[in-house]
Amino acid sequence: MNILDKIVADKRKEVELKKSIIPVSHHEASVLYERKTNSLAQALKNSDTGIISEFKRRSPSKKSINQNANVGQVAKGYEKAGVCGMSVLTDIKYFGGSIEDLILARASVKLPLLRKEFIISEYQIIEAKAHGADVILLIAAILTKQEIKTYSELAKNLGLDVLLEVHNEEELHKSIMPSLDMLGVNNRNLKTFEVSLETSKSLSTLIPDDFVKVSESGISSIEAIKELKPYGYEGFLIGENFMKTDNPGKIAIEFIKNLKK
Repeated sequence: MNILDKIVADKRKEVELKKSIIPVSHHEASVLYERKTNSLAQALKNSDTGIISEFKRRSPSKKSINQNANVGQVAKGYEKAGVCGMSVLTDIKYFGGSIEDLILARASVKLPLLRKEFIISEYQIIEAKAHGADVILLIAAILTKQEIKTYSELAKNLGLDVLLEVHNEEELHKSIMPSLDMLGVNNRNLKTFEVSLETSKSLSTLIPDDFVKVSESGISSIEAIKELKPYGYEGFLIGENFMKTDNPGKIAIEFIKNLKK
């Protein structure tokens, strides 16, 4: 069993437990449930940098990245830097995040917020909306074509943007459908954790122009972004590069300033 299989198996148990004590109706009664969302896809189209920052305390490949970070302060720093949106890891066991991080980020900024989670149930999408998300992530590697369709259509009905993540050509072909806004290519192989920008380059021509192209993982330099822009990428997810520092917002300001030069 690889790490992705382990995460998904644990996530199924976690979601079942949550559903047993907190009904969907509770989430639908949230004050944030009727909130008008901000489109990340639109923000990326309107941007000349396309930076999506991330809040992440740790990951399976890096046991500790920034355990002491304050999500509200980091979010404000990112917003000041002028990022297009912010990804918030809400997985507890493997990434040290929580759904509370999403609420605290929402209370701190007006930025489009992406709930970065291993979504395997409609329940998590409703939960995301109730906790202030503007965007959800769907991972093609862990979902069937029908699940991608069902989950993305539910998200669109709730006013949420959908970022679908793929790792290879097979995942891409099963995933393309009108209910998606952004197609993200993850340069990290989730089974081996190896990273290569060639993944984004090779898949770029297969992504229809109707979707905003996003490149994820392994983007730690301005050179990497400049290398990928000719391939049609408008969004660049940067997590560790900012989060491994004492002041992620400050580093993001410097990064974006240099990117604009």
